[in-house]
Amino acid sequence: MIHWDDLRYFLAVERGRTLATAAARLGVDATTVGRRIDRLAASLNTSLFEVGPRGHALTPSGKKLLAHAEEMERSLLSASGDLSGERSRYAGTVRISMSEGFATWVVAPQLSQFHERHPDISLEIVTTNGFLNPSKREADMAVMLARPSRGALLSRKLADYRLGLYASRDYIRDHGGVQDIEDLRSRTLIGYIPDFIYADELRYLHEVDVQLSPNFASSSINVQHAMIRGGIGVAILPNFIGLNDPVLVPQLADAVMVQRSFWVVVHHELRRLARVSAVMEWLQQAVQEVAGPPH
Repeated sequence: MIHWDDLRYFLAVERGRTLATAAARLGVDATTVGRRIDRLAASLNTSLFEVGPRGHALTPSGKKLLAHAEEMERSLLSASGDLSGERSRYAGTVRISMSEGFATWVVAPQLSQFHERHPDISLEIVTTNGFLNPSKREADMAVMLARPSRGALLSRKLADYRLGLYASRDYIRDHGGVQDIEDLRSRTLIGYIPDFIYADELRYLHEVDVQLSPNFASSSINVQHAMIRGGIGVAILPNFIGLNDPVLVPQLADAVMVQRSFWVVVHHELRRLARVSAVMEWLQQAVQEVAGPPH
């Protein structure tokens, strides 16, 4: 006989990839998680996970069980919301996955407004490299750079935003402003580490000129921003970062024009929850404060 609670542990391991991560999310120790997974596997007389360099990966049997477990989870969440009144209650915790730059420069400065409006809603903002997946319930929602093409998800464009080339005033004093694209090729460039780019939308430099590659690189946009401020080189930044830092000066504004979009994505079952709806509406307003309305 399968216990729903064991399936809850199964889903946590599948989404967290390790017993330790699953344990942290469930509020138990890793030994308990391992014991529950072993009990579930024994009850089904099959192996559910293989352990490799990247953690726990589903076996073919585990993949079959995943579809059933997620369907049970959706049904339970739906029933729970209807019976408890949770759908209409502006309270609880919402976990949002988003990029570091968006979280730092757009969301964090406006959180006090959200808290004043919804004091009983708590937010967990996750800024790991790569977005957590709402379809797998790794997060309640995500602010992404592209609209997902599959999954039981609802998506809405928050806004289009622009990026430009920036240098610090000290850099310009010491090295002069960038004159054109040919000049840019000889400059010290700052950008993302190619192997750690988790979304193609972050490949800005090649969009400007295929010959460009960073001399100094970081997986963190905030570290890149600090490098530019320090005067080591020039880089492409979202305008909501670059234009809000008086130390930085736009370069080649007519030649370097990159546009991207923010999309808010949520699992279709969670969209009905009042707290999730409240966060989505607030995000729409918050992003328009810095990026303008979606086109």
